Amino acid sequence: MLEYIIGVLILVLLYFIILFVIAQKINNNSIVDIGWGFGYVLISLYTIIYHVINNSLTLLIGIVTGLVILWGLRLFLYIGIRNFKKPEDYRYVNMRKKWEGKNIYLQAFFKVFMIQAMFMLIISMPIYVAVASVKVVSNVFIIIGTVLFLIGFYFEAVGDAQLRKFVKQRTDKSQIMDKGLWEYTRHPNYFGEVLMWWSLFIIVVTSTYGIIGLISPIVITWLLLFVSGIPLLEKKYIDNPNFIEYKKKTSAFFPWFPKK
Repeated sequence: MLEYIIGVLILVLLYFIILFVIAQKINNNSIVDIGWGFGYVLISLYTIIYHVINNSLTLLIGIVTGLVILWGLRLFLYIGIRNFKKPEDYRYVNMRKKWEGKNIYLQAFFKVFMIQAMFMLIISMPIYVAVASVKVVSNVFIIIGTVLFLIGFYFEAVGDAQLRKFVKQRTDKSQIMDKGLWEYTRHPNYFGEVLMWWSLFIIVVTSTYGIIGLISPIVITWLLLFVSGIPLLEKKYIDNPNFIEYKKKTSAFFPWFPKK
């Protein structure tokens, strides 16, 4: 197990160092967003290969890594296509301005890339829990977790697709997406992502160290609901009258019928 964990640490560190070097070369730190999902794919593939080589691949490891690959690969492709050839995201532009004259490269390395590497290692906890398990887990929890994961995947994938189509077709940037899944929650993609990580915890909860997997959904929920997700995004539209009206009638996170 220690050898496996050391391998994961080295893999993630090298991956984010490569991302950092590319980002500085093209002067665009927001490529870290594209690389976010693919990092989990790499961890999952490494996990599968490691355990195949050591003849220790279990059904639990296969299910957890397979679902993570499904989520991570879709996210990587979606953000990659969406951001291809676009300028640096405004969040990272603001960071550059804030760090001006304070060694921008070191600031970016530690406060963008290494911070995300740390969170990736923490949020990947269900994978490590699956690897460490030495007992048979409950099939009921695996089935429930997998079904919930697919529901979450639907919310994230369909929500993203609906938003992308809306952005392409709208004639005024002040217009707000309020159709489809966006009629029931202001952030169907975030709801889907949080649900998927809670689902992975449910899948591993009856394993040997299952309760440790709780760290993952708690962290991702905290990040999306209170730090870098909803608060940061909604702050961008705080002065938009259309968004103010949309906010009054639409649930912030959990899907629910809009207020009349």
